[in-house]
Amino acid sequence: MAVLAKIRQRSALLIGVIALALLAFIIQDLFSSGNFGESSKDVGSINGKDISFEDFRIKVSSVEKSGQGITSTEAANRVWDQEVSIALLSSEFDKLGLRVGEKHLFEVLKADQNIGKNPMFLNAAGVFDVAKFKEYFRANPEQAQYLKDREKDADLNAKYQIYNTLIKAGLYTTVAEGKLKYEMEANKVNFAFAAGLYSSIKDSDVKVSDSEIVDFMKKDEKKFKADETREIQYVLIEDKASKEDEAEIKAKVTALLSGSIVYNQKTGKNDTLPGFKSAKNVADFVNSNSDVPYDSTYVAKKDLPAVDADKLFTLAPGEVYGPYIFGNYYCISKSLGFKAGVNAKASHILISYEGTQVPNQKERRTKEQAKAKAEEVLAQVNANPDSFLMLAFTASDDSSAQQGGDLGYFGQNQMVKPFNDFVFNNPIGKIGLVETPFGFHIIKITDKQDGIRLATVAQKIEASEVTSDRVFTQATKFEMDAAGKDFSKVAKDMKLTVSPAVTVKGMDENFGQLGNQRTIVRWAFEKGTSKGDVKRFELANIGHVIAQLKNINKTGLVSVDVARPYVEPILKNKKKAEILKAKMNGTTIEAIAKSAGVAVQQATDVTMSNPILPGGVGQEPKVVGNAFALAAGKLSAPIEGNTGVYVVKNNSTIKAPALKDHAAYVAQVKAQSAQDVNRILPALKDNAKIVDNRAHFSY
Repeated sequence: MAVLAKIRQRSALLIGVIALALLAFIIQDLFSSGNFGESSKDVGSINGKDISFEDFRIKVSSVEKSGQGITSTEAANRVWDQEVSIALLSSEFDKLGLRVGEKHLFEVLKADQNIGKNPMFLNAAGVFDVAKFKEYFRANPEQAQYLKDREKDADLNAKYQIYNTLIKAGLYTTVAEGKLKYEMEANKVNFAFAAGLYSSIKDSDVKVSDSEIVDFMKKDEKKFKADETREIQYVLIEDKASKEDEAEIKAKVTALLSGSIVYNQKTGKNDTLPGFKSAKNVADFVNSNSDVPYDSTYVAKKDLPAVDADKLFTLAPGEVYGPYIFGNYYCISKSLGFKAGVNAKASHILISYEGTQVPNQKERRTKEQAKAKAEEVLAQVNANPDSFLMLAFTASDDSSAQQGGDLGYFGQNQMVKPFNDFVFNNPIGKIGLVETPFGFHIIKITDKQDGIRLATVAQKIEASEVTSDRVFTQATKFEMDAAGKDFSKVAKDMKLTVSPAVTVKGMDENFGQLGNQRTIVRWAFEKGTSKGDVKRFELANIGHVIAQLKNINKTGLVSVDVARPYVEPILKNKKKAEILKAKMNGTTIEAIAKSAGVAVQQATDVTMSNPILPGGVGQEPKVVGNAFALAAGKLSAPIEGNTGVYVVKNNSTIKAPALKDHAAYVAQVKAQSAQDVNRILPALKDNAKIVDNRAHFSY
């Protein structure tokens, strides 16, 4: 209704706006269609190979229609990842000259259940028949495109299998690597050390400038590479009920309690309509006056609104309570009666057998064997009821075994009939044996909940037309006033709050705390949107967002603000290291420790595979490695470790006994490196030149 009111109030203005918008749309279409200027027809490129937008769009549409319930943006992201992977891998296949024979191709096709298990392609023995497969497509030429697409996919999959096999075959572990692993685990070093910890110097005593952070990032640009992003700050003006609106809704709900007099145009007389308290057909009254339909179910006390639960649950039949607030509604409720045991809580131990509907049975057994075991367990439980929990853990075939068989609360008819009837027809504490299609259940009834049936009239607390119009006017005024001016100052003058800037990538959907707001993200990346531009967005069930494009971050290094939390501690530790090194003077470990104001500590039997120093210091592989490199009695130079600056003195190095055979260690290294094949695709992506133009298209 608020929208209609706005249209009525601004109809003449809207006609003019629509005319201008249509003209702008036509002009924009001329530019984007290529009649004026240039526009990209490619959604991106991989190593110089363009990806046609039209082909990409068709694939995205296909994924959208696949029934997986994903958005167009999610579909575009999925297809893009596939296109990048296929392009990079295909390039590698071509370099290696990989070819796929017909036999290999059909092996891959057979793996597709729609082909390999299709009755049309099976022979009398139920085996896939290549001749029948070929004959089908000869007889049905209209299916040629389907076959062509499947063969193309199968060719790629077959080449990938060959490529993967080649990569795995190239992963070779030497005896030297096995020997090194053994020595890293078995060689030991004992040393004394003096540690000047970084934590001994306050962070506030060392400063890191923006330029130092940039210089650090430039040394490893790949690590700090950033996608193109936009920073958007915004003001949210919520379209929500005012205090006056709430009072009006409360008054309307309250008025329903008593009868009302309404003029009847047909009879020309006043009719007296019954109120909620005296209404004979409560269900009809609720459905005629409530935003939430009548619900005849009994409700347990725990499911009632917490603040009013005690009063609602103790209402006598016919008694009315309210108005009260429940969520976003003003409510009045009438009790229609009380019922005992509407919900029940039970635990069970399931003993299943071959042929039951249980996927996780622990052992194969016949129905007779299952029954015998169930009766045995029942006897144990009856003899000692406290054993139920442990027996559920050890004997039950149901997933609830991990909870000691506890199924929680459930209502009537939520369980299969034999189980349901036992639980709801017996008292709390009753233990018994029941058979269902799942097997034999030893059931223990642990609790029951009573319930009350309430007829509730609920009217939503929402903004009135007057309030919505006021919010619309305020949002529009702010949008116009903020254009070309200081966004924060205009907001302050209008007593509005500017939310912190949200950084988004071109294909993001989520927009900070507002969730999925793809429209705002898309606007920020449109070619016509410039830094400082302001636009208002009307969000359903939220209100109005007036957004300003605060900053445009081109592809390159991440911003200093983003990098600082990671880089600053590293640079501060480097500066602290120089301060600590200056203090660590002397020719003996004792003298160095004294000059640094620390104690000499001892490390015993430390290995390179587990380079942990005592005293809660943690892992210091560089320090331990230096200790191994020293001769006995020798002193190291200051070493910059993970947690501080260290000087070490080697007390002794204990070499591991020589082994004739390092096969076991070679096997361990080989097993660890087997996963290296999964690093191929990420490595190809890191070294590829990928241009992504998707943000400039409508996704």
